[in-house]
Amino acid sequence: MIRPAELIQRKRDGKELGAEELGELVLAYSHGDVPDYQLAAFLMAVYFQGLTSAETFALTDAMVRSGDTIDLGGALGRRVVDKHSTGGVGDKTTLAVGPIVAACGVPFGKMSGRGLGHTGGTLDKLESIPGFRVELSTEELIAQVREIGLAIVGQTGDLVPADKKLYALRDVTATVDNVSLIAASIMSKKIASGADAIVLDVKVGDGAFMKSLPDAQVLAEAMIALGTRAERDVVCVLTDMDQPLGRAVGNALEVREAVDMLRGEGPPDFTELVLDASAHLLALSDLGVDRAEARRRVEAVVEDGAATAMYERWVRAQGGDPDPAALPKAQFVSEVFAPQDGYVQSLAALPVGLAALHLGAGRREKDDPVDHAVGIVCLKKRGDAVESGEPLAEIHAADETSGAEAAADVLASYTLGEEAPRARPIVLDTLG
Repeated sequence: MIRPAELIQRKRDGKELGAEELGELVLAYSHGDVPDYQLAAFLMAVYFQGLTSAETFALTDAMVRSGDTIDLGGALGRRVVDKHSTGGVGDKTTLAVGPIVAACGVPFGKMSGRGLGHTGGTLDKLESIPGFRVELSTEELIAQVREIGLAIVGQTGDLVPADKKLYALRDVTATVDNVSLIAASIMSKKIASGADAIVLDVKVGDGAFMKSLPDAQVLAEAMIALGTRAERDVVCVLTDMDQPLGRAVGNALEVREAVDMLRGEGPPDFTELVLDASAHLLALSDLGVDRAEARRRVEAVVEDGAATAMYERWVRAQGGDPDPAALPKAQFVSEVFAPQDGYVQSLAALPVGLAALHLGAGRREKDDPVDHAVGIVCLKKRGDAVESGEPLAEIHAADETSGAEAAADVLASYTLGEEAPRARPIVLDTLG
């Protein structure tokens, strides 16, 4: 029998715990045999003392073992790829990466989550598509990936249940932003869901958990180490989240922008990130291509329409209507105007994300309803020239009052100046 108080004391004092006893603690908590107050104390000790690489892997492994696992590769007889983002403002990358990768002949089966706070969730975006089913059984998931090469669904309740309990406890005990705990949470879900190769999009900047590039690199290295120990291939792409990704922030608006990108009409930063992530996934797949050839292929399926066709086939397979005209539209649309001539020096991601949240595009609590139609379109971004009175952004709101409040917040998120700022690439670093 484990003694939680003893483990808490040892971790509090900076001592390393054995893999077996750490695993027993996590599994006992998952089964309800250790109370919240003791795990809360343990998490706080970890927050201040950290975990070694061996402890982090033991924690990850225990969370994987707490529930079911899926062997997609074994079921399909193929190497299966997956991607994950650490969350950001306007991050609709999965909606475009999935169809591109599948159109290139690589199976893409992904379990995604919902948004909370200022970061959007892939499932919320997909549920803005009329009729789209995000809840598929494991058997349906496998069958759909086998048939068309692509499925994106909600996480089953039996997959990594320990992570669900631990994350909820971290959320209310101010222990979310610890590198070891973040890495274990992300990688336990990726390992349990059966991916052989994973591309991790680690966001960096104002609208991300990791505010600086060095902090993001530490997190990336921790996740690569966990993947290596679990015999997975992992590449981490560190990307800019000082401003929103693309132009659209809000569920239906982001789906429209993803469709535009698949048609070759997406914003430059969003397009580059999608193509880069897709090329990494192809290079990690069983196609046997290098990064240069992978990039050529992903660009080709966008240019010849195969990616758009795959998107439409995928959405129909999950019961949705792929026509962008079927997406919900907000009742009230207004514009935010530039107060002076100049250049956009910066567009802070966090206040834009919070403005979309207050419009109803996200949720403050996990059970809050979401208005799929509302959101913000950033017409001007960092480096763009503007004239006084020119529209900077569009506000899509349910009513005039909430629209006016969001407009004030969005205007305050812009900084204008007389000179164009230095260019900043969307991909800041790549590891693995």
